[in-house]
Amino acid sequence: MSRSDTRRVVVVTGASSGVGRAIALAFAARGDSVGLVARAAESLDAACAEIERAGGTALALPADVADAAAVEDAAAIAEERLGPIDVWVNCAMVSVFAPAWTYTAEEVERATAVTYLGAVHGTLAALRRMRPRGRGTIVQVGSALAYRAIPLQAAYCGAKHALRGFTDSVRCDLRHERSAIHITTVHLPAANTPQFDQVRNRLPGRPRPVAPVYQPEVAARAVLWASEHRRRELLVGYPTVQAILASKLAPGIADRYLGRTGWAAQQTDEPEDPDRPDNLDAPFPSPLAVHGRFDAEARATSAHLWVTMRRRWLAGAGVGLGVASVALRRRLRA
Repeated sequence: MSRSDTRRVVVVTGASSGVGRAIALAFAARGDSVGLVARAAESLDAACAEIERAGGTALALPADVADAAAVEDAAAIAEERLGPIDVWVNCAMVSVFAPAWTYTAEEVERATAVTYLGAVHGTLAALRRMRPRGRGTIVQVGSALAYRAIPLQAAYCGAKHALRGFTDSVRCDLRHERSAIHITTVHLPAANTPQFDQVRNRLPGRPRPVAPVYQPEVAARAVLWASEHRRRELLVGYPTVQAILASKLAPGIADRYLGRTGWAAQQTDEPEDPDRPDNLDAPFPSPLAVHGRFDAEARATSAHLWVTMRRRWLAGAGVGLGVASVALRRRLRA
């Protein structure tokens, strides 16, 4: 396990599986002490054990992020046990795969309470502790769907859009008081996580991510990098950039395209089991993991992320090559 000279205290919500768990493992590998927040206590304990076996420091913080008091308690315990929180990552989410007109009010409220309000509760709990110290970083795990909504996930898309607005407003508040606290959003493409076997689903086929699909470790690398660099937003993968540009430049065309393709793109030919459990109202009953069932197609790297993380170095190298080229041409003409 590689170690950084500067170890931090990090809290990650939604850390029992998928992207959240990959993020927690990435911070632990850096050498940070990590508090893991989620409802699934058994999976949290498994993730903590994995971190500790690798020599890291982890603390399970079972809590439902939809409960503001529970999030506040988790933050207090994290500071008591691990120390002052340096980085807070909001990653918890739930979703419902279904046409919007089939949603119940309770389903929309629950998806919003976890995916949007859970991030709000986490942000406020972090700010209560960071503002008196005048330092800290908050990372919102966003999505391409925070800019470009798709069919069959209206509640989730609405929550991610709301989180983007909330975060922009908080950022302005921090600017007003000239705070050194940094808040950033990492917008992700589709990822190979277990959520597609956990979400509430009323489609005939089993849910799947919209291709191309990336491994959760790609997202984790992006979040870790964002926690160390003062970038306002970080877009991960060309599909995220393309989705956002399509929404900005030709939203009507994108609507029509997704109306034609979005249903088939989010389900497989395998029939769904209508009696399987889901994680909307309660933790999923079986142990969870980082990866879902799409390893065969998931990409382990992102060329776009590689370039994004090195754009200043690449720009400097480009300038240097340009200067060297001009100097060489002058010498050849001399």
